[in-house]
Amino acid sequence: MPIDWSSLWRKEDWWAVWIGFIIIFIGLAAAAGTGWTAQPFYQPWIGWFLKSEAKWLPTPPAWVAAEHWIGWFIVLIYTMILTLIAVCAIEKRFVKEYIPGFIVVFILAWLAIIIGATEFAKYWGLEYPLWALIIGLLISNTVGVPKWLKPAVRTELFIKIGLVILGLNIFFTDLVIAGGLAVVQALINVLVIWYVAYYICRGFGLDREFSSIMATGVSICGVSAAIAAGGAVKGNPKYVSYTISLVLITAVPMLVGLPYIAKALAPVIGKYWLHVAGAWIGATIDTTPAVVAAGGFLGGRALDVAAIVKMAQNVLIGFVAFLLAIIWVFRVEKKPEERVSPMEVWYRFPKFILGFIISSIILSLVIVSVAGAMGITLAKAKSDFVAKFWASPVDKFRSVIFFPLAFVGIGLDTRFKELVSIGRGRPAVAYVIAQIINIIFSLFLVWLLWGGVFFTPPLAD
Repeated sequence: MPIDWSSLWRKEDWWAVWIGFIIIFIGLAAAAGTGWTAQPFYQPWIGWFLKSEAKWLPTPPAWVAAEHWIGWFIVLIYTMILTLIAVCAIEKRFVKEYIPGFIVVFILAWLAIIIGATEFAKYWGLEYPLWALIIGLLISNTVGVPKWLKPAVRTELFIKIGLVILGLNIFFTDLVIAGGLAVVQALINVLVIWYVAYYICRGFGLDREFSSIMATGVSICGVSAAIAAGGAVKGNPKYVSYTISLVLITAVPMLVGLPYIAKALAPVIGKYWLHVAGAWIGATIDTTPAVVAAGGFLGGRALDVAAIVKMAQNVLIGFVAFLLAIIWVFRVEKKPEERVSPMEVWYRFPKFILGFIISSIILSLVIVSVAGAMGITLAKAKSDFVAKFWASPVDKFRSVIFFPLAFVGIGLDTRFKELVSIGRGRPAVAYVIAQIINIIFSLFLVWLLWGGVFFTPPLAD
């Protein structure tokens, strides 16, 4: 199969990498230009946005200040231009539709951030991801999402860009050390849960294509995995859409509930409960945005481990899709004359994972260089430099821009009534049962691997 070079500028995964790198390298260049000082990297306009640190309510001067509004406006334009280029390259349309739609989605995400910054929300731990979801769900399930707004609901693109930037928060050596255990966990979890979910779905009367798509969504990373599985088995597009809807709906209570359950179990789990909680969240919640949000609720190593575990599962998407394609071609569809090229693994491999890893490598190289130039220890360079001079300012494009946009998109894409329109709710029941089994089994597995039962877990402080 010839290499499709056009995928470099026509595929969403690659555009997530390019946009993430643009943001990273502009920040890197600006940091170098300021002599690695603590000044905001994007002087002067994004500096106005960065320095507010999301503490806008209830103190009026911080969020009504002119420079704050100017900063947000410039960030809106900057982000819209980058994503508009990607959308036009991918679909060659939607220029007129995307601009007004993006502005609205951006404002909705901004409102979620404002609400999440209130004292009430902070007291109860109701961070902006939950409010972004609620805002999107309220619109989609009441007045509905207008047609002109839909081109701007780019949940997958936004979250993939954010994940590329997220690599700046994880030192590459940490990724390598923890990644091995995460892959082991992912392999065990996927192998067990995929077969369990598949046969549960078959038991509820779902056909093989629907069962395979749903099993892949439960066992790996919901949305992306369901799309990949649907393409591999050439399943009915309605099956993929239905699975995605279930993934998004169940992600909401899991996003809120699992962190609280993990906190309640902390005394039982022991000193490494954050590692266990992060691995559990990464293994069970089927959307990457919700994984990051739930991990962010707990903070610390929970977010790092959750991201690494989810990445390990994401790596398996291409291989699982490739295996499903082979099985369907040579066994289920019984067409032995057809050949599946090994290049399919590469084409189905989520490219934003490469961006995540490269970002982590860039951070590692920068930190090592700075430590050497300043004559300080690597540990001090990691703690001081990352927090104050690099990851924190640039990373706000992930945490305060692209992730909120993705969370709003999840809500806008989800309609409750659609969940009962197929199979009289039987697929939904099968999915929920499979997910409950996944939650219980994964908790036991991550406790064995990350709880310090047999060895000290990676990234232990």
